[in-house]
Amino acid sequence: MAQLSIEGNTVKKKNSSSLFIRFLKQWEIQLMVLPGLILIFIFSYIPMYGVLTGFKDYNIIKGFVASPWVGFKHFELFFNSPDFSRVMRNTVLLSLLKFVIGFPAPILLALMLNEVKNMYFKRIVQTVSYLPYFLSWVIVAGFFTSMLATDNGSVNIALEKANLIDQPINFLSISNYFWTILITANVWKDIGFASIVYLAAIAGVDPHMYEAAEMDGASRLKQMFLITLPSIMPVVIIFMILAVGNLLNAGFEDILLLGVNPLLRDVSDVIDTYVYRVGIQNGRYAYATAVGLFKGIISVGMLVIANYLARRSGNSLW
Repeated sequence: MAQLSIEGNTVKKKNSSSLFIRFLKQWEIQLMVLPGLILIFIFSYIPMYGVLTGFKDYNIIKGFVASPWVGFKHFELFFNSPDFSRVMRNTVLLSLLKFVIGFPAPILLALMLNEVKNMYFKRIVQTVSYLPYFLSWVIVAGFFTSMLATDNGSVNIALEKANLIDQPINFLSISNYFWTILITANVWKDIGFASIVYLAAIAGVDPHMYEAAEMDGASRLKQMFLITLPSIMPVVIIFMILAVGNLLNAGFEDILLLGVNPLLRDVSDVIDTYVYRVGIQNGRYAYATAVGLFKGIISVGMLVIANYLARRSGNSLW
C-alpha cells in the first residue's frame, strides 16, 4: 500500500510538472485565453454573490448588507403562490415541446441536405435557412405579428381567399394558437444555424463506408440510418445533454414579445417572464432572485443527470 501511494504521488508530480512545462511552451496561446477568462469571471462568477438576495428580505434603501436574513421564506412563498402551478406547467410543457420538435429538426434538415447533389441548390437552401438566426427576436416577433395581423396579414388573406374563414382571426390574442406560433417561430429561427454543426459532423464521415454500403446494395435511406446517423451520434448526444440542461429555459425574449397580450398570460407566463414581471416591474427583487435560483438549481441537476446517463454510451461533457 505504501509503495502504491509513493508511485501515485510520483505520477501526480510528473503530470503537474508536465502540465506546467506545456503551459510555459504555449504561453502565447494561454495569454489569448486570458481576456475570455476575465470576462467570464467578471460577468458570470462575481454576480453569483447576488443569489444571496434570495435568502434576504432585501430593501433597496437599506442595501444588501443591512437587509435581514429570512432563510427560505421567498422559496416557500413561491411554492405556495397561486401562480406556481401555472408558471411551472407552462415552463415544462413549452420546454418539452421545444425539445421534442426543435431538437430533431436541424438533424433532419442536415440529413436531407446531405443527400442533395446539386451544390448550387444546396447552398441556397443553407443560406436561406440559417439567415433568420442572425435576426433579433424583435425583428422576428415583428415579422410574425405583421404576418398574423387581422388587417392585411398574409395568413388571414390566404385563408380568406381559400374560403377557410369568413372573417380575419386575431391569432395573437387566442391562447389556443400561441404555443403553435411560438414553436414555429423558434424552429424557423434556429433550424438552419444548428444544422451547420451536424453538416460539419457529416462531412467527417469516411466516404469509403458509403461506397462499401452501396456495393452491398444498401439504399440511400439505409445508408442514412445505418452510417450517417450513427457516425454523428456523439455530436447529437453532446447537444442533447446541453438541451436537457436548458430544459427549463422555455424562453424569454420570444415569449415576452409574442405573448405581450395580457389575454395570453395563462399560456405564456413562464419562469423567466414571471421573474421579470415580479422582480423588475413590481420591485420584489428578493422573491424574483429566489425563483430564478430555484430554476438554476433544477437545471444544473438535470444537466448532471443527463451527463451521467450519456456517459454510459461513452459520450459526455465530463
